[in-house]
Amino acid sequence: MAIEYIGLKNIEGPLVAIEGIKGASNEEMVSITLDDGTKRQGRIIQMEGDMAVIQVFEGTSGMSLSNTKTRLMGKPMMMPLSKEILGRTLDGVGRPIDGMGDYYADEIKNINGEPINPVSREYPNNFIQTGISSIDCLATLIRGQKLPIFSGDGLAHDSLAVQIARQAKVVDENDENAADKFAIVFAAMGVKHDVANYFKKSFEESGVLNKVVMFLNLSNDPVVERIITPRCALTAAEYLAYKHDMHVLVILTDMTSYAEALREISSSKGEVPSRKGYPGYLYSDLASLYERAGIIKDAKGSVTQVPILSMPNDDITHPIPDLTGYITEGQIVLGRELSMSGVYPPVSILPSLSRLMKDGIGEGFTREDHPALSNQLFSAYSKVSDAKSLASVIGEDELSDIDKKYIEFGKAFDEQFLTQGQFENRSINETLDLGWKLLGILPKSELDRVSDDILEKYYRPYSQQ
Repeated sequence: MAIEYIGLKNIEGPLVAIEGIKGASNEEMVSITLDDGTKRQGRIIQMEGDMAVIQVFEGTSGMSLSNTKTRLMGKPMMMPLSKEILGRTLDGVGRPIDGMGDYYADEIKNINGEPINPVSREYPNNFIQTGISSIDCLATLIRGQKLPIFSGDGLAHDSLAVQIARQAKVVDENDENAADKFAIVFAAMGVKHDVANYFKKSFEESGVLNKVVMFLNLSNDPVVERIITPRCALTAAEYLAYKHDMHVLVILTDMTSYAEALREISSSKGEVPSRKGYPGYLYSDLASLYERAGIIKDAKGSVTQVPILSMPNDDITHPIPDLTGYITEGQIVLGRELSMSGVYPPVSILPSLSRLMKDGIGEGFTREDHPALSNQLFSAYSKVSDAKSLASVIGEDELSDIDKKYIEFGKAFDEQFLTQGQFENRSINETLDLGWKLLGILPKSELDRVSDDILEKYYRPYSQQ
């Protein structure tokens, strides 16, 4: 028989505390009834003896310390799931908000997921094409990988997120139907109404909405909901991947909003803060989300993650990007200087990397010349920085002929390779051919990261193209 508790010990922001609780457990859902009969949902986030601290999803306004009734539900937060969620727009806790009514659920799952046995993980080694040259060639996204985008306030990470969602597809020579089994789970946390409308309008106009599940947590929604949103999104992704054998790309934006919500709730609980006021368990909390990406042995589907986070003050050593970098397999860094010079997407090549790309590119995956071309472009672009630094001291006219070639290469690389339209979708072959075209600006003797056979096959001086 369910027990109903009357009265609250304390109300603090989105949290309430109740004494005298028996038989409760962490993460257990509760039903809260106000004086006027209104019902709200909550979740136990802390147990100390017979006292429970509860997150209230709809906020605590109007609650009474003496008459509020709380009933334990005996289960964690569950999410109803169905393949019908494809093409739907849901709120931060998975309720439809697109005016199309509820969907029929054929399964209900715990939003906290289930830990993946490390022994059952498969090593990711299949290429996901985003249609964006700087990512596909130099920081390649591999199916089953978690590859974050480090951005800054005011940079074009929202546009980039939409472009990736619109253009991304699985390229698998061994599976002709891989493209048909591809889906996007897009979760936005703490976004303004105009940004949320931009996301919805972009997917509708591009015709990809039928393969997208969108979770929208708005800036005026309860902060508690922001903690739930990525968990609901990942639960939907796991369902589509492991129940319906789909390859799912999860885009989470903005993880900084998530971490700030976590800090706010931690402060309300009176916990001792760690770096910059964030809770000491920020690392393990982020890991509980990021580690839900991967490929499981004998499963036909996969979950790939692209978390997007905006670095406060463009500080890559800030706790959020710093801890994210420890957990994930590389990063794509957006540069403010490139953005101010008109480059879109402003991907800063030198600090960006994908640690798994070496096993998902080359012959049988992309093209035989991809690894060598990628290494050579990195090497050449790093020398551009050296040439620019020297030119700032002695003047460009005083540079050697080879340094002038590197300056020319760097300018062409920014204008032609890095820069592309928001609706420009380049295939991997187009991207690689463009890379070789730009390397033709440099003399053959400078290309020391490429074998003679590859050079002979692909290199052509710029003047002969």
